[in-house]
Amino acid sequence: MKHLKYLILGVLFGIIMVKSEAISWYRIQEMFRFQSFHMYGIIGVAVATGAIGLWIFKSIKLRDIQGNLIQLPDKKFEIQRYLLGGTIFGLGWALAGSCPGPLFVSLGYGYSPMILLIVSAIAGTWAYGFVRK
Repeated sequence: MKHLKYLILGVLFGIIMVKSEAISWYRIQEMFRFQSFHMYGIIGVAVATGAIGLWIFKSIKLRDIQGNLIQLPDKKFEIQRYLLGGTIFGLGWALAGSCPGPLFVSLGYGYSPMILLIVSAIAGTWAYGFVRK
């Protein structure tokens, strides 16, 4: 019962993703072909929301569920790392027609083939963690 708010937040996220057509393969295809601004607008709102969220985290010193202070360590900027990671992420996104968050929304919406993509995304994340060490 104490985690009900997270379930509700996840359901609202899913509804917003479906209603905004962010899980639509056709919308994603339009974006990669530069035929529509729709997805770029959604991504822009997400980036702005994330930036505001990070600013709030840093300015009011938020705490996690256990009461620990949330700390965001500084990272060294490495251009080749971001180019390679962004290229792999973008290719996966273009081939799958979805990025990681909407995979779960698509599965909940009834697209059962997304199970294969979710397993693949988890395997890729595990492989990255293994190779990074």
